[in-house]
Amino acid sequence: MTNYDLVIRGGTVGSATGSFRADVAVKDGKVAALGLGLAPGAREIDATGKLVLPGGIDSHAHVEQVSAGGLLNADTFESATTSAAFGGTTTLISFAAQHRGLDLRKVVDDYAALARRGALIDYAFHLIVANPDAKTITQDLPALIGEGHASIKVFMTYDLIKVDDEPLLDLLLTARQNRALVCVHAENHGMISWMGRKLVEKGYVAPKYHAISHPRGSEAEAFNRLITAAELLDQPIMIFHVSTAEGAQMIRAARGRGLKVFAETCPQYLFLTRHDLDKPGLEGAKWMCSPPPREQVDQEALWQALALGDIQTVSSDHAPYRFDETGKLSAGPNPTFKQIANGLPGLETRLPLLFDALVSKGRSEFAGRGLEAFVNLTATAPAEIYNLPGKGALLPGYDADIAIWDPDKAVTITDAAMHDRTGFTPFAGRSVTGWPEHVLVRGRDVIGDGTLLAAPSSGRWLARTGGNTATPTGRLVPDIDPQQNFGAALLD
Repeated sequence: MTNYDLVIRGGTVGSATGSFRADVAVKDGKVAALGLGLAPGAREIDATGKLVLPGGIDSHAHVEQVSAGGLLNADTFESATTSAAFGGTTTLISFAAQHRGLDLRKVVDDYAALARRGALIDYAFHLIVANPDAKTITQDLPALIGEGHASIKVFMTYDLIKVDDEPLLDLLLTARQNRALVCVHAENHGMISWMGRKLVEKGYVAPKYHAISHPRGSEAEAFNRLITAAELLDQPIMIFHVSTAEGAQMIRAARGRGLKVFAETCPQYLFLTRHDLDKPGLEGAKWMCSPPPREQVDQEALWQALALGDIQTVSSDHAPYRFDETGKLSAGPNPTFKQIANGLPGLETRLPLLFDALVSKGRSEFAGRGLEAFVNLTATAPAEIYNLPGKGALLPGYDADIAIWDPDKAVTITDAAMHDRTGFTPFAGRSVTGWPEHVLVRGRDVIGDGTLLAAPSSGRWLARTGGNTATPTGRLVPDIDPQQNFGAALLD
């Protein structure tokens, strides 16, 4: 007689607060018990010498998504979630992307159908709003938030999708009234447009010039403008892909004032610099993303911000475009950097790169708590911020989303080893120590011994409310507080 469907024995369980030797029992897709000497399972996995960790949560990935310029990225839900699972990720948040003139409700319905058909791991959506008309603001967003899509993404740059300051305030207010988190790509559009135009006019068109076409000051300026708008309405925000020391400093100052400002960064800003774009011919296009990688001093500032808790998560910002006419070179064989699709693949390498830095190499900022920081940044914190109940930790009653890591496995990352459809990885040639060898989602095998074991459509959509993250602080600035602004009630 067995008590459990599965028992993982002999491993070291990692959490955001510590690690300990324990067996993990699974029943009906949930963690049923942790301890030593647990009763038998119908199936058992020997994890001796291994780390038993919560599956990763990648809260920022572009999958089967059409860009503002009409370019479909390289991955389907099936290929993207396969790649994610091989890298130890068990939950993904991607984007249902509205473009100008599109109906948000139809966008979400069509995108959900793609996900249901292909996803092998669990998933949720952010709602990209680029057409903030009356129907989107007053009808579609409140309804979709109520149905479980509790985060909105806004771009402050890019000609075809940017949202200017006044409609941004409308979106922040709608999010506040409906308890959703607003996530923002924040860069100064005018500075980027001006720099790009001047560079091209003067003949500086190679991919490496993309790295300076987004001035570092454009990030801090936009952060300041966004934070000021959010503070005016007392609306929590998430700032995506922080890339500069100045940006991290702006976030620290805002959080120090008690504002609900959350932030993420990505491996490309922790492990790459702008010099990676300086390659012969068009090769540097493989390293083009926005914001671009910066300098080593920025890397150090971002690691410090992660250690201090000013930046709470590390996502991939997976945006896969092949290095051919379907992707990076869609404008022809001799494009300027302005004509090259921005984005890097990263679903599969995100966790191994971070594990190597935090656990195997033990970065000094984390003072011996590298494993705890790894689990927190990649699983526990994103589950809490994006309100994914039952995700992000191995606790009784939680989903049995588990990645069993071999902490001693040495791997050299190669283009050929990746399971997405991009055809390259910007981290090719890097060696890491530590790799997930067995991955389960809700107790079912997805990856085992380097083999895909799950079928498309086995992933589950996760309905979310905004939770505590999206709840305003209750502290109003004088301009908005009816007790101080002559009774004007502007937030109703």
